Amino acid sequence: MPMDDNPVTAALGRPLRLAVIGGGPGSFIGSMHRSAARLDGRFEIVAGAVSSNPSRSTAAAEAIGVEPSRAYPTPEALFEGEVKRDDGAEVAAIMTPNDSHHSLAVRALGVGWDVICDKPMTNTVEEATDLVEAVDRSGLVFCLTHNYSGYSLVRQARAMREAGDLGTIRLVQVEYVQGGKAAEADPDPSDGPLPWRYDPDRGGPSLVMGDIGTHAHHLVRFVTGLEVEEVAAEVGHVVPGRQVDDFAGALLRFANGARGSFWVTQTAAGVENGLRIRVSGTKASVEWNQEIPTRLLVSPVDGPARVLTPSGPDLLAPAARTGRIVAGHPEGFREAFANVYSDAAEAIVARRTGTQPDPLATWFPDHHDGLAGIRFVEAAITSSD
Repeated sequence: MPMDDNPVTAALGRPLRLAVIGGGPGSFIGSMHRSAARLDGRFEIVAGAVSSNPSRSTAAAEAIGVEPSRAYPTPEALFEGEVKRDDGAEVAAIMTPNDSHHSLAVRALGVGWDVICDKPMTNTVEEATDLVEAVDRSGLVFCLTHNYSGYSLVRQARAMREAGDLGTIRLVQVEYVQGGKAAEADPDPSDGPLPWRYDPDRGGPSLVMGDIGTHAHHLVRFVTGLEVEEVAAEVGHVVPGRQVDDFAGALLRFANGARGSFWVTQTAAGVENGLRIRVSGTKASVEWNQEIPTRLLVSPVDGPARVLTPSGPDLLAPAARTGRIVAGHPEGFREAFANVYSDAAEAIVARRTGTQPDPLATWFPDHHDGLAGIRFVEAAITSSD
């Protein structure tokens, strides 16, 4: 299968040395980052500062297999320790609260490390713009883990659009619907310090937009290749007594004149992780649902609809290269996350060896995608206000 080949070890004779920052005990996304980094053998986790509590940080880093001497109490200690080593880290994976993404990424770039960062890239347009400029000045690789773009059939949808199979895009519908914050008996936390996601200074100006709205926005841009030009939005909360945003809906106008609708919420009782997109062009429509990720519905204007699967005969190269197992065996969230990591690894090793990466390995989200996402969040809030 395509992912059996390892261009990183072929070029360097070893995996890339990765330092993980954040994502410690109890963090779902931390375990996803670490398993994604390891899945294809392109990274080795060599150092970590994984908790804001120094003693927990060192203990937790050791617990995930980091040598005690490289299990650091703080990110600053990690940077200071690793730059002194001949075998020090060369890539930083950042999965801390949102308010620290900018400073940690800038610090990593400053010591010459490529960066893989959890979304949203920053909390403000100003920080995002500054980070884009820092990445561009450095010439280093920056990968933003909008991991849904790593699914094979999401890449198939984009490849079909690029091949002209959909025609001119006219309509887009995207929704990301969850139910984890549906309970009316569970408004904002009131006892003790606010969890960072509920604190606008740390989590950003809109909980729902930062958490899942940026994912939905990026998925639209990734598949369609279009930029949102205008937005008419309502952003707020539907659970009584809640202050943070748990709902956002918007009408979209795209640069080519296409129209779209956008709906994200964390208050739909019983719904688990309903990310769904439909893109309609002049030749065909495609539909994909993250909870059934191994099916892409393709509906041409002049023939019967068909369902594509990750190992089917009609896959285009961008989708086919991301498969790992044989037909009929499902792949999902973890593998999509790993596809983003593996693409970033190819780009990083190409930069380090002065070669050109496979163009399909450059499909991972980058710092420009991060800035576009934060601009969209700001525009939606401004429209709602």
